[in-house]
Amino acid sequence: MKFGATFPQREIDNDPAVIRHYAEVTRDTGLSYLLAYDHVLGADVTNRPGWSGSYKLEDAFHEIFVLLGYLAACAPGLELVTGVVILPQRQAALVAKQASAVDVLTGGKLRLGVGIGWNAVEYEALGESFTTRGRRLEEQVALMRRLWTDEVVTFRGNEHVVTEAGLNPMPVQRPIPVWIGATADVAVARAARIADGWFPQGRADALAEKIAAFRRQVEEAGRRPEDVGVDARMSLKSVPEAEWPAEIEAWRALGATHLAVESMGMGLTPDEHIGVVERFAEVVARYGV
Repeated sequence: MKFGATFPQREIDNDPAVIRHYAEVTRDTGLSYLLAYDHVLGADVTNRPGWSGSYKLEDAFHEIFVLLGYLAACAPGLELVTGVVILPQRQAALVAKQASAVDVLTGGKLRLGVGIGWNAVEYEALGESFTTRGRRLEEQVALMRRLWTDEVVTFRGNEHVVTEAGLNPMPVQRPIPVWIGATADVAVARAARIADGWFPQGRADALAEKIAAFRRQVEEAGRRPEDVGVDARMSLKSVPEAEWPAEIEAWRALGATHLAVESMGMGLTPDEHIGVVERFAEVVARYGV
């Protein structure tokens, strides 16, 4: 199992030196990857009394691919992970290009997590359909994999057309691994069919049955479960530090391939977020996990 940290997008501050330090600590403590979330716009909830979304206008989010390009220079050798890019609200060819650039800059250490998202406000502003986002994502993944592996691509889909064109530079990984973040049953089934891995959300004991069902769906899709990864998030909001070793072992028993600590939502300062990374790395080293 590989271990990483979840970049505290909303709470890390805008100082480039702080962002650099967080990435360097993540790498230097021996963790293998850094995962970051994606949002383009935050909604002003003043005139949205029924708003129930996780994020709003006051929540800062660094643009995901610009951030990863910076982190690639700050902490060479660290795997960078999007967890997740809201793919259907973006242009597939552009995401393929951006991901390819990050993969080149990291020497082949990008893992592209994608998802359909929940925020219709962003879809409206970016000019894409919110209601068709699931099937759009499937076509986008197919197109991006072609762009990452074939120098010249001709593609005719329901929503995407490419005629004798390609990326330059091509990525180091051909194709770049595409993981899917999902909680709804239909989206988890999609991950089982087409993704290189899945990002579940929740504690290990609550997800045991869902993990088993996911692996059955992978097999039903004609794939080997051992070829499809599982990257779990261990949030301080639900897993106190005293329970870290037990939670790590619980995820190991479920066959998770990756586990990242998450410290957002606890009102921490940037220095305190960095302290969480350091203590998590110590636990990982101490228990030999």
